[in-house]
Amino acid sequence: MPPSIRELIRALKRAGFQDRGGKGSHRNSVHSVVPKPVVLSGKPGDDAKKYQIRAVEKAIREANR
Repeated sequence: MPPSIRELIRALKRAGFQDRGGKGSHRNSVHSVVPKPVVLSGKPGDDAKKYQIRAVEKAIREANR
């Protein structure tokens, strides 16, 4: 079962990302080391899509370099 959007947001916060807000169901998370913001769309209880999971994993790897 894929993680929920809520779990991805929690993982980003643990990695030091800050919520920059968003419009509608979109959330932007930024980190001082990562050049591009991570954008997640969907309700917090929705299952995350594969591309969203990959984007979060990649951003966390970049932040930990």
